[in-house]
Amino acid sequence: MIIDKAEVIVTSPDRNFVTLRITTDDGLVGIGDATLNGRELAVVAYLQEHVAPLLLGADASRIEDMWQFLYRGAYWRRGPVTMAAIAAVDMALWDIKGKAAGMPVYQLLGGASRDGLMAYGHASGKELPEIFDSIRAHQEKGFRSIRVQTGVPGLKAIYGIASQGADVGDGSVRYDHEPARRGARPTQEDWDTRAYLRHIPTVFEAVRNEFGPELPLLHDGHHRMTPLQAAKLAKSLEPYDLFWLEDCTPAENQEALKLVRQASTTPLAIGEIFNTYWDYKDIIANQLIDYVRSAVTHTGGISHMKKLMDYAAMFQIKSGFHGPTDVSPVGMAAAMHLGLAIHNFGIQEYMQHGERTNQVFRQTFTWNDGYLHPGDEPGLGVTLDVDEAGKYPYEQAYLPFNRLADGTVHDW
Repeated sequence: MIIDKAEVIVTSPDRNFVTLRITTDDGLVGIGDATLNGRELAVVAYLQEHVAPLLLGADASRIEDMWQFLYRGAYWRRGPVTMAAIAAVDMALWDIKGKAAGMPVYQLLGGASRDGLMAYGHASGKELPEIFDSIRAHQEKGFRSIRVQTGVPGLKAIYGIASQGADVGDGSVRYDHEPARRGARPTQEDWDTRAYLRHIPTVFEAVRNEFGPELPLLHDGHHRMTPLQAAKLAKSLEPYDLFWLEDCTPAENQEALKLVRQASTTPLAIGEIFNTYWDYKDIIANQLIDYVRSAVTHTGGISHMKKLMDYAAMFQIKSGFHGPTDVSPVGMAAAMHLGLAIHNFGIQEYMQHGERTNQVFRQTFTWNDGYLHPGDEPGLGVTLDVDEAGKYPYEQAYLPFNRLADGTVHDW
């Protein structure tokens, strides 16, 4: 299984995706996700100019050796661009190995540890009636666990509110139910932490009163709070029994999580912007989190995430793999195969891709009664329709950013 072709394919059916397509001399094809939302072309250049030439002539069966070569051989390590590129190679090689073996990837990882993957959806609204309607709509789609994001009085636009609409006032269009927007510059949003901290507990009180104590509820703070503010929020949400509070304070300041832990027993999910298991070393060893939030796409692929989750298992920490629509169906498939195999799976984020995306990436996974399964096709179970992908060229797009009332740039 010698690699004789490595292609980078960029397509934008509902949003931008970067896919690495590896072909071997015996005709096997593997694909990997290298999408980095808002910085897609940086990964494209890294793959095309630096990685793809190194793959030609290599043995596709030597997955671990290739991972170490791309990580250690470059000397400059870590970071989202490097790790997304390595992840794409890793996924594609696992896809090839599964096809060569005639088995789905999860079987190569030790087989299934469960029958399906519990997933959560994203409910949101500017005000309570809208939030309630969104929760019910997600329940009708089969979701048994719901992330709740809410508007805040006095703020015009806020992270996670899908109903802010397609027209955001600058001619740009929201697409595929995510905040990234096509256009030459990122959209500016506003922020007020004190208003947010006052409002959020009232929203979860209302949701609990409406939907009862059994529904698992999640919330994403999106790195916007200081350690003290994060501790205050975690404590104020304790009565509403959250499944987790995500990214309550910037994860780079890992010592800050000790303050949050001392203040509250609300479970914490961290790591969406981490790229290696070295980023997690101390917060796992000190048991400062309960769930690992990295995306397989941004954290070195299946091989690296498997090692991270084995380490986390020593401390009873579970997975909560990142799964928004800016992870392509290939990256989602990789997360599903890994989640099905590991013992310490927790929950899978699942945002449903648009129909055009599903035509470009043909998938065999199933969604049934709140549970995902990657399917039993050999490899990852996703096929890239290259002709269909060619209909949707790259379009420049950015995530928004925040400013406070006085004009200061704040964490988004």
